[in-house]
Amino acid sequence: MRIGVDFGGTKIEAAVVGDDGAFLARRREPNPGAYDPAIRTVARLIAAVGAETGATGPVGVAAPGSISPTRGVMRNANSTWLNDRAFPQDLEQALGRPVRLANDANCLALSEAVDGAGAGKPMVFAVIVGTGCGGGIAVNGSLVEGAHGVAGEWGHTALPWASAEEAPGPACWCGLNGCLETWVSGSGLQRDHLERTGQSLTAEDIAAAARAGDADARRSLDLCIDRLGRAMAMVVNLIDPDAFVLGGGLSNVDELYDALPPVVGRYAFTDAWSGVIAPARWGDSSGVRGAARLWPPPNQQETSA
Repeated sequence: MRIGVDFGGTKIEAAVVGDDGAFLARRREPNPGAYDPAIRTVARLIAAVGAETGATGPVGVAAPGSISPTRGVMRNANSTWLNDRAFPQDLEQALGRPVRLANDANCLALSEAVDGAGAGKPMVFAVIVGTGCGGGIAVNGSLVEGAHGVAGEWGHTALPWASAEEAPGPACWCGLNGCLETWVSGSGLQRDHLERTGQSLTAEDIAAAARAGDADARRSLDLCIDRLGRAMAMVVNLIDPDAFVLGGGLSNVDELYDALPPVVGRYAFTDAWSGVIAPARWGDSSGVRGAARLWPPPNQQETSA
């Protein structure tokens, strides 16, 4: 049995996953949006799934942002109240057991590369297009986190091949302008549609209106797809993954999967692009499944100091 936590912006989920990948217990609660209450929520959920299954091992955590390799604290989290906090250490103290933390997009990549939509593919790039925009890389079923722990952080690179109308782009919470997160995310689609039409609609409502024949909504959705395809082509030019696996709210827009490949092929620096673009097999469960896989099976776990 392995234990995982998906520390999302709106909800926190804890789960116990069997060696065969089956869920043995799952519990969710809203994320309280404040540091100490959130740690108490994690502790409460871990106690609940542990009582249900008898699982007492270490815990893997999928969270926004990453850990600074020099300072050992959280950074780059869009839940900004996590930044500069010793989150893994504080969780270890609250839980009384070892904790490993990885970026939520990395956990999506790990989950889907092992037994999801990217299973059997040598290189998988995971895309989160939800409230924000994140990315993660798995090679041969293992995470690639990079020398500074920021591999795959494409959400804070600039929109490639930006038009004059798109540059310099909206201000991002990270302090830069025109980051992918401000364009290819649910919030980015919503903002762009509002600025162009004056209509305040959610990303889901924009997609529904586009299907119903609304020309403005169709234009907004087409622009979002074009921008996402450009961003994915940039990834192709950098690492050329065998598969893109999409998670987050926008990954539920079915139109993406037919519309994206021609855009990627148009911008990628190759004469023929035939990579896979697929929705995450495990949907919003991939985060917690990937978090659980941050630790090896119990009979292979190294002794923790």
